[in-house]
Order: sequence, then structure tokens, then C-alpha cells
Amino acid sequence: MPDNLKAAVTKSSRYEPTLNETFEDFADHYGTTILPARAYRPRDKALVEGAVKIIYTKIYAPINRVTYHSLKELNTGIWEALETHNSQLLKGRNYSRRLQFEEIERHTLMPLPVLLYQFKKHFYAKVIKNGHVNLGPDKHYYSVPYRFIGKRVKLLYSRTIVEIYSNYERIALHKRAKNPYGYTTDKDHMATTHRFVTDWTPDKFLDWAASIHEDVRLYILKILDRKQHPEQAYKSCLGVLGFAKKAGNERLTMACQRALSYGIHNYKTIQTILENKMDGYEESLFADELPMPNHDNIRGKDYYK
Repeated sequence: MPDNLKAAVTKSSRYEPTLNETFEDFADHYGTTILPARAYRPRDKALVEGAVKIIYTKIYAPINRVTYHSLKELNTGIWEALETHNSQLLKGRNYSRRLQFEEIERHTLMPLPVLLYQFKKHFYAKVIKNGHVNLGPDKHYYSVPYRFIGKRVKLLYSRTIVEIYSNYERIALHKRAKNPYGYTTDKDHMATTHRFVTDWTPDKFLDWAASIHEDVRLYILKILDRKQHPEQAYKSCLGVLGFAKKAGNERLTMACQRALSYGIHNYKTIQTILENKMDGYEESLFADELPMPNHDNIRGKDYYK
């Protein structure tokens, strides 16, 4: 039973308070219930406040008299003081808290979940035309059923998983991947007309380019690194690599080398170089340098002899 603090209760209500979404998710994970105390009703928390007082006098006070030299020793002292407190007979009764727990409460408890609770963050995004949604913080794409293309969805992500929701319905669940511009795809999510796109991956284009020449691979990598829609980048890569069949591996390699020197990385640059046969041009490294003129103020190399 928490107080009505903002960290636990988003909006207080006498009948149905709105809980913090993460706090409620934590409770659901462990199969427990959150019952906030009523506003301005301090007696609602009397049992909890009483337990705090008991723990303070029965545990804190005894261990405060002892000097501990490590955290492990301190934790051991706390457990021993707690066990002593739980094993004492309750006042006016012939049983202790430990006996009451073992006889009445233990068999009613549910087992703990196999996995520990992981804190989740949320992110909103729109499903793009290839049936994927981008998790902005990682710049990674996850598939959703194709009928949600164009819709805005909510992504809940933890350290290991990504859940995708639409109108409070979970429509996809993936393991979290953090490689930028990568794709995590469930083939069942894709319509037949979209499935061919899922075969386009950065690794596929880089391996294809490397089989031609390392400079071609470097040029494809530059295209993939550009901040644009991934599908546009993939189409550019497909077009550039397609020139290997039209112009040959050697000409494509020379065109990529020239385009790399220009610092321009797109399909049209390679197309222009090949169509104008600029890949065969030879340029002197010093072609743009002018000869040094003679002048009285120039000392020359003989001055330093």
C-alpha cells in the first residue's frame, strides 16, 4: 500500500486511482496488487508505519551497537537480527511470526517468475512501408504484421526485449538488437509482396561489394552510413552493384575509387562516371599546381647553405 506520491500514483482517485505505468507493470510481473492509501487518511497506512517502527527498534537498534567491517558482515547481521525478531513469540500468543508464516502463508504464495523484472522505457513511432518500425534510441528496425503499415505504435523496450503495441494490443515481440540500421524480421509479419525486401540487409550488400573489390565495399559502406531511409540506401546499393554486370568489375572499381576521391556517395555519381567514361581518366596529383615564379624576395634553397 503506497502513499499517493507522484512516483507511484499518476492521478489520485477515491475509487480508482491511475497508477504509474512502470509501477503497475512491475506489480503485474510479480503477480501482486497496488492499493494506494486514500488521500488525507493516515490510518490507511497504520499497519505499514507500525511495521517500520518495529523494524527500526528490533533490527536497526541491535546492529547499530556493533561495528561491521564489510557490507557482507552488515548484511549477515541484518539477517540474524531479522530471524531473531521473527522467531520471538507474539505478545499474548503461543506462536511467532515465523510459525504463522510457515503454517498459514507460505503455501498460498505463488512462485517467483523465472526472469527478474526489467525496467522498460517507451517510444512511439510510425510503421514504415516495408512493415518495420524504427526504435529511435538504437536506430534498429523491428517487423510488425503488415496490416499495421502506416499506423502509429508504441514500443516498450527493456535491456533484452522489445514489445510493440497498437491500441493496448501487443502485436509483436522481439529480442532487442542494438546494431544501427539493422533489421529484426519475423517472416510471418510480411505480406508476400513485401518479403523480398527483408532479404536486403547491410551485410548482404557489403559481402557482394567485397567480392568485387575492397574500394567498392568502402563505397557501399559510405552509402549505408548516409542518414536516409534504409530502403532508399538499399536501392542505391542495388543500382551501384548492378553496374558490375553492365560495365564490368574493373570499371566499377575505378569508378568507386574516383567517386571516393570526390567525397560524393550515391548511385547517380557512379552512373555519371561510367556513362562519361571518367573512370579511365588519369589525373596528375600536381596538375593544379602552378610553377613558382622568380622573385627577389624569395631566398631560395642556396640561402641556407
